[in-house]
Amino acid sequence: MPMFKSILFAQNTPTNDRPATLCPSGNNVCYIIFPFTHPLSQGTVAVELYWKHAPKTCMNFAELAKRGYYNNVSFHRIIRDFMIQGGDPTGTGRGGASIYGNYFEDEIHPDLKHTGAGIVSMANAGPNTNGSQFFITLAPTQWLDGKHTIFGRVASGMKVVQRMGMVDVDHMDRPKDPLRIIKAHTAFTL
Repeated sequence: MPMFKSILFAQNTPTNDRPATLCPSGNNVCYIIFPFTHPLSQGTVAVELYWKHAPKTCMNFAELAKRGYYNNVSFHRIIRDFMIQGGDPTGTGRGGASIYGNYFEDEIHPDLKHTGAGIVSMANAGPNTNGSQFFITLAPTQWLDGKHTIFGRVASGMKVVQRMGMVDVDHMDRPKDPLRIIKAHTAFTL
C-alpha cells in the first residue's frame, strides 16, 4: 500500500521566491511536508500556507494536522491533468469536518487564482461548505476561481505531485493503490 508522511513546520526566514507571510507563531512562512514512499511518487512535497489571505482556512488545516486528524487519510480522488484530492477520513469524498464544526465559510481572495499546477485549495460541496478536504491542482483550473478557497501552493516537489496525478485509478477516479498520509503534525505553535 503506497504511503506518505506529512509534517507541518515553520521556517523563520523567507527566501527570494517565497514572500514572507505571518504564521500564528510569529514565524514568516509555514509549510506542510509530504515525504512519499510510493514507488511512483518518491520524494518530498512542501506546501506554503497563505495565512495572510486565508487565515481561518490555514488555522483549520494546521489544527487538524496537529490533532492527528489527517493520520492514515488517503488521497481518495485523482484526475489526471486536473487535481489530486485528499483530507476525507472516510475515503469516500463525502466525509470530513472542520475545527469550527461541520463546515466553515469560504475565504475567497481576489488576488489568488487557480492559474497553474500546485495551487492548494479547499474541496467543497458548494459555497461555505469547507471541512477537511483539500486538493492540489495539476494544471490551470480557472473555472474554480471564486468557488474554492485557495490557501497555499506547492513550494517544492511539484514533480512528486505530478507523478501522483499519473497513478492508475478506477472508473470513479480512486487510486487503485491508495496513497495515505501516515502521520500529520505541526512543528510550530498555534
